[in-house]
Amino acid sequence: VLTAQAKPALPSQQLPAITLRLGMHLIQAEEAKNQHEHAIGLMGREYLAPNAGMLFIFPHKTKQCFWMKNTLIPLQIAFIADNGSIVNLHEMLPQTENSHCSLEPVRYVLEMNSNWFSKRGIKAGFKIAEGPWGRP
Repeated sequence: VLTAQAKPALPSQQLPAITLRLGMHLIQAEEAKNQHEHAIGLMGREYLAPNAGMLFIFPHKTKQCFWMKNTLIPLQIAFIADNGSIVNLHEMLPQTENSHCSLEPVRYVLEMNSNWFSKRGIKAGFKIAEGPWGRP
């Protein structure tokens, strides 16, 4: 009798969320605030609600780079300046090791479903009006 070997479960997490406002769009963004939460991110998830995402908050501005090695769903990433402005956007394919980096040092990074920003005409320079911008 042949049996399928079970794949080891990828780590996943559900974090407290905040509401971000980008024009007329409301985003429910889980906040990843520490190294452990950053390392897991959206790994292991098979679904992300249409207006849900994950906001990574770092203690200091630096060039941020992300990859998708253990992430199962395609994402679009926004690198965000301290005033809430989008610095740059990238599409990220699941289960790849390509680096996607900010064009300048940032403290905030928002991951959403693939093409979420593009489908809404949102580009670099647009400002997310509500969020943790400027918090110490």
